Amino acid sequence: MIDPKSEEHFEDNFEERDRDVQAEIEAERIAEALVFASSQPVSEGFLSERLPEKTDVHAIMLRLKEQYAPRGVNLLQVEGAWAFRTAADLSFVIRRDDNEVKKLSRAALEVLAIIAYHQPVTRAEIEDIRGVQTSRGTLDVLMEAGWVRFRGRRRTPGRPVTLGTTRDFLDHFGLEELRDLPGLEELKGAGLLSGRIPANFNIPSPLMNDELTEDEDPITQMDLEELGLLAPRGTSED
Repeated sequence: MIDPKSEEHFEDNFEERDRDVQAEIEAERIAEALVFASSQPVSEGFLSERLPEKTDVHAIMLRLKEQYAPRGVNLLQVEGAWAFRTAADLSFVIRRDDNEVKKLSRAALEVLAIIAYHQPVTRAEIEDIRGVQTSRGTLDVLMEAGWVRFRGRRRTPGRPVTLGTTRDFLDHFGLEELRDLPGLEELKGAGLLSGRIPANFNIPSPLMNDELTEDEDPITQMDLEELGLLAPRGTSED
């Protein structure tokens, strides 16, 4: 004979589990909608502020990522934030003529690659690696594309500005983080490196976060004015 109290307890537990499942499904729907509606990658902090308290945001996003993996649109993690992007194997069917970034010159591609792999890096260091001077126009193109930014100032004579890549750089090239940059074998396979490169040639490991290194100082208001990125204080722009 079934104990009525045990049966009642079982039903209560079942209803509680059902409520938990429904709450989790609703949280997934909200997170999905928030990311879909945003034109920029959405941070987990942003999502946690808008989802029910104690929601495991990271677990929810990983489940959504798995659900979207075989679809034409994928959910990607870009430097700790989340965004929907066309599946890599379908990018050829998407017309992007209206939004296509100006095709980069060989010099700009070289500079971008050096910044990506060697960051934080100064202009002088870029020129030393390339063996030629880098024009301001080349850096301007990369800045305007939103792929390169000023990180800080090196604690050396002259306090040169250090450069690094941006989240938009990762997003544009379909990278979740800098560790996903192609390695030596991948670059060889893509024909981007000569088959007769020196035996001791190595691809540097890029810095994995945005934190300033021990030999960098943060960029200040005065630095931005000096670099021409802000109008000097006390003056107004027309």
